[in-house]
Amino acid sequence: MKKSFWLLILFMIFDVANSKISEASEKYFQEIKTDIQLPEEAGKNVISLFQTRNNIVAVTTYGVYRFSNEKWSGKTCGTGFQTATLDSKENVWLVNRNSIQNEEGSVKLTLPSTAKNDTILCLFWEDETLHVGTSNGMLSYNGKWQAIPISQGKRVNSIALDKSGQLWLASNKGLLKRTEKEWRNLDEMIMAKGTQEIYFSLHTPKDVNDLLFSSPFSVGCIADNGQHWMWSGKDGLPYGPVTTIKSHKQTLWFGTDKGAAKKDDKWHYYHGKRWLPNNKINDILPINEQTVWIATPNGISQIQQVEMTLEEKAAHFEKVIDARHNRRGLINISHLTVPGDISSSKMMNEDNDGLWTSTYLAAECFRYAVTKSDEAKENAIRTYEALERLETVTGIPGLPARSYAMTKDVVEQSRSPHPKIWRSSPDKEWQWLDDCSSDEIVGHMFAISIFYDLVADNKMKNSVKELVQRTMDHIIDNDFHLIDYDGKPTRWGVWHPDSLNHSKNWAYEKGLYSLEILSFLKTAVYITGNQKYEKTYRHLIENHNYAENTVEAKIHGSFEKSYAEDILTYFPYYCLSRYASDDEYWPLYKKSIERTWPVSQPDRIPAWNIIASVVLQKDCNLKIAREELELFPLDLIDWRMTNNHRWDLIEDELVDRGGNRQATRTIPTPESRIFRWNTNPYEYDTGSDGKREVSGTYFLLPYWMARYHKLFN
Repeated sequence: MKKSFWLLILFMIFDVANSKISEASEKYFQEIKTDIQLPEEAGKNVISLFQTRNNIVAVTTYGVYRFSNEKWSGKTCGTGFQTATLDSKENVWLVNRNSIQNEEGSVKLTLPSTAKNDTILCLFWEDETLHVGTSNGMLSYNGKWQAIPISQGKRVNSIALDKSGQLWLASNKGLLKRTEKEWRNLDEMIMAKGTQEIYFSLHTPKDVNDLLFSSPFSVGCIADNGQHWMWSGKDGLPYGPVTTIKSHKQTLWFGTDKGAAKKDDKWHYYHGKRWLPNNKINDILPINEQTVWIATPNGISQIQQVEMTLEEKAAHFEKVIDARHNRRGLINISHLTVPGDISSSKMMNEDNDGLWTSTYLAAECFRYAVTKSDEAKENAIRTYEALERLETVTGIPGLPARSYAMTKDVVEQSRSPHPKIWRSSPDKEWQWLDDCSSDEIVGHMFAISIFYDLVADNKMKNSVKELVQRTMDHIIDNDFHLIDYDGKPTRWGVWHPDSLNHSKNWAYEKGLYSLEILSFLKTAVYITGNQKYEKTYRHLIENHNYAENTVEAKIHGSFEKSYAEDILTYFPYYCLSRYASDDEYWPLYKKSIERTWPVSQPDRIPAWNIIASVVLQKDCNLKIAREELELFPLDLIDWRMTNNHRWDLIEDELVDRGGNRQATRTIPTPESRIFRWNTNPYEYDTGSDGKREVSGTYFLLPYWMARYHKLFN
C-alpha cells in the first residue's frame, strides 16, 4: 500500500524540536483518512471487502486482490463482476449479472432457464449450500437448483443466517424468515408499517444473536433479548436507505448511496472527499476497533483512529504552515492548482491577510509563553515584523495595508463588492492593498499587545509602542477614521460618533465599533503610557455614550446573524479584560459579553468559549471547546461538504443572511467546512471543492490560549 501524506505526517509530529509536551496531556483518538492504493490493474470500483485469517480481500469488477504485509497480490479473472461472497473455507465466489464462478474460474454456475432473465443481487453460503438472491426471488444450489416459493416475485437484496440457524431474506415485499418448520413473512405478522415492507440489508453481529436490518427510512434490530429498536432521522440516522450494515463489537457501520455513518456512543457521518473517494458505499470492512475500510466505485478509503494529544496535533499544523502558508511573513490560506493536491499549493495575497496573520502571531506568543520554544519565539518575531511591514509599506503613518507583496510579485486585483487596489510603496520595492478595514486594526491591536506582553524584549517593546502610537494617532487625528491613499475614509474604517450614533447605515455596527475603539484606546494606554489615549477614551464615553453602546454589540436583527463579526467582538473583549478590568466602566463591558456569550454559545466555536471563560472568569463550556479541538480534522483542505440531504439535521425555516439553507443545530465539525470562525456553522452546503487549504491557525490560537490561561492541559 502506498502511504498517504496523512499517515506519513504522524511519524513526523512526534519529533518536534523544542516542544515540551506536558506529561499530563490527555490522549484522544484523532480520525485520519487514507486512500488505499490498489494495484493499477485492479481498477477502482471495489465491490466487496472481506477479512480472512491471513489477509484482507478486495474484490473489484476485474478480480480478487489480497493485502498482506503491506503488499497486494492477485490477478484479473474477468470483467463486470457485481458482487461477491466467501464460502466456509474462505474461497471467494464472484457474480456477473446472471452467472457465478469461483476465483480461479474452474467452477462456473449459471442460473436455471426459469431464471435466465433474472439479475443476481446477493450470495450467501450456508455450509455446502449456496443461496442466491435475485431480482425475482431466491434460489438455492446444492448440486441442483431449488426455488424458494415464498420469495418468488420478490427482489432479494440481502441474505443472513443467525446464530440459531434461522435464515433471513431482505426483500422488497417483506422480511422473510426460515424457521425449523416453515418460511414466514414477518410483515404479515409483527413488522412496523413504516418499513413499507421493503428491506435492503441484513447483518448478524458476531457476539449476539441479533438481526440488524434496514428499510427505506430506518435501521432496526430484532434482538435476542427482546430489546428491539428502530432508528430513523430523529434518532440520529444521517441518511438512507442503508444498503450495507457491518459491526465491530459495539460499533455499527452503515453504508448508503450518499456516504457512510458510524454509531458508537454518538453518530458520525462520512461524506465528501475529506473522507471518501466516492459517496456511494459498496461495502464496509471494520478491521479492528480503530480501523475501517470503506469500498466505493472510486477506490477504498481507510478511516483510522490514531491516539494523540492536542499538542501533537498543534505540531502537525505548525509543519503545514511552515510548508505551505508563509508568504513573505503573512500567514493565510493557500490555493491548490489541482483540487485536493497539496503538492500544487500556491500562496496568493488575500484581502484579510492582516487579520489572519495577527491570529497566527497571537497563537505563537501563547505557545512561547507555555513552552519557551525557540521556534515559537522566532515565529512570533517574524510574524510581528510582517504586521509592522503592513503599516510601514503604505508610507502613510498609522495606516496598515490589507496585504503586501514585492513589486515583482504577480498579484490579483480584488473582485469583491468593495474593490481594493494595489498601490506602490514610496520606495517602489513593494506594493500594498488599500481599503484597510476595522478587521485589520482589531487583529493588529489584539496580537501585538500579546506579543508586547509575552515575547518582546526591550527593543521590540519600543517598536510596538511606536507602531501602536502611529496607528492610534492616525485614527484620532483623522476624526476617528482610517484615511486611505486617496485622502478618503476606507469603507470599514469608521469609528466617528456621528456615524455610529446617528447614521442608519451604521446602526448594525454601533455597539461593535464602539467596543473596538474603546479596546484600541485602552490597549494603547497600557502599551504607550500616553494619557492622550485615556483622555480620548473618556471623551467617547462621557460625551458619546460609547461604553453604553458596547452593550449593544452583537445585537442582530430578528432574522439574521453575522458570524464574520464574532472575531471583531471577542478580540476586543479579551483586550479590555486585560487592560480595563479595573476601569470604572468595566461593568458595562462585562454586561456586554454576558449578553453576547449566550448568542455565540450554541455555535461551538472553541475560541469564543475560551475567551468568554477568560473574560468572565468562569467555565463557558470548556468541555465543548476541547471536544471541538479534538474533532478538528487533520486534513485542512477546504473540501465541498454537502448536508442538505440529511435526515438528522432539521432545516431552519429561516435562511441565513446570505440566503442559504441552514440547520437548526451546528453541522458537526468533521462533516462541514474547515474554515469556521467567520462563517455560518449551521449552513448545509459549504466548501471550495478542494481548491484551497487553510492554515490551522483556527486551531492553534484557541489551543495555546487555553494552555496559557491553564484552562486545560
